[in-house]
Amino acid sequence: MPSSIKASLEQRLAQQLPAVFSAGCHLSPVVGLTGESWKIEAPGQTLLARMQSADKAALGVNRRREQALLRHVAALNIAPQTRLISPPWLVVTWLSGQPCEPDFFSHRHNLDRLSQRVVELQRLPPSGYRLQLHQQFSRYWQQIDRSRLTADWLRLHQHFMHQSMPQPLKLAVMHMDIHPGNLVDGEQGLRLIDWEYAADGDIALELAALFRGNGWSDEQQQYFLQTYAAAGGYGGHKQTRRLQQQIRRWTPWVEYLMLMWFEVRWQQTGDRQFTDWAQPLRESLFTRAMPGRKHNK
Repeated sequence: MPSSIKASLEQRLAQQLPAVFSAGCHLSPVVGLTGESWKIEAPGQTLLARMQSADKAALGVNRRREQALLRHVAALNIAPQTRLISPPWLVVTWLSGQPCEPDFFSHRHNLDRLSQRVVELQRLPPSGYRLQLHQQFSRYWQQIDRSRLTADWLRLHQHFMHQSMPQPLKLAVMHMDIHPGNLVDGEQGLRLIDWEYAADGDIALELAALFRGNGWSDEQQQYFLQTYAAAGGYGGHKQTRRLQQQIRRWTPWVEYLMLMWFEVRWQQTGDRQFTDWAQPLRESLFTRAMPGRKHNK
C-alpha cells in the first residue's frame, strides 16, 4: 500500500508541480496517528502532501475544507501555505522549526505564547465552514464496533443527539486539535500544523478541546485564561467567568467527541491503545449522564 500511495503522489507531482518533481524531489512518509502524509524534499523547498483516504473521510476530514481554512488564516502566518489541491492530495508548505516536546504546556512562558496565537486566530471572521457536531457524532456512530455498544451507550448517544448545543459566545475559526505534537516553534514564532479538523465554532468549544484534550490542571487552565484575557481574548478579564462557564458547558461535548474518535480509530486499526484511551471517557460520561445507575460500560 505505501508504494502505491507513493506512486500516486509522484504522478500528481509530475502533472501538477512539474518543476518540483523534475528537480529531483525525495519523498518520505510522515508518521502520525492517522497517517497518509508525505514529506517532499526538493532543492530550495520542502513540502508536505496530505492524502484524503477512506479512513480520513470516515473521521470527517475534507482536504478541500482544510485548504479553504488554510487560505483563510494565511495572513496570520500561523499555518502552512497551500501549494496544490488535486484529489486525493493536498500539498502545503513544510513549516520549519522544532516540534514541541510533550511537556511544552508545563512551562508558563509557552502558555503565554499559545494564548496570543489563539487570540489572533479568534479575531478572524468565520471561514464559512461551520463544525456540524451532531453530524460528526452520527458519522462516527455508524462506524463503531457494534460488539462494544451497550444499552447505556445508546442512551448516552441519544442524549447528545437530542440535546441542543450551547449557544455560541462568539463564532470564530477553531483548530480543534491543538497539542504539542501539532505545534512547531521556529524563527517565525509558534505555529500550528495539521488543520484537518479545523472549522468555525464557538470560541469556548476550542478552549474546552484544548483544556480537556491536553488534560490540563485547574492551575494551567486558570493561568491560560488570565494570559488569554490580557492578550485581548473574548471580553478581557471582565468576561473570564462567563467564558469559564461556557467552557464547562462544552466539556461533555468535547469528551464525547474524543470518545467517538477513539472508538472509530479502534475500529479502523485494531490498536488497543485507542480503547484504553476511550475507557475513562466512557466511565466519566456514563456516570455524569446517568448518575446512580450501575453501567455496563
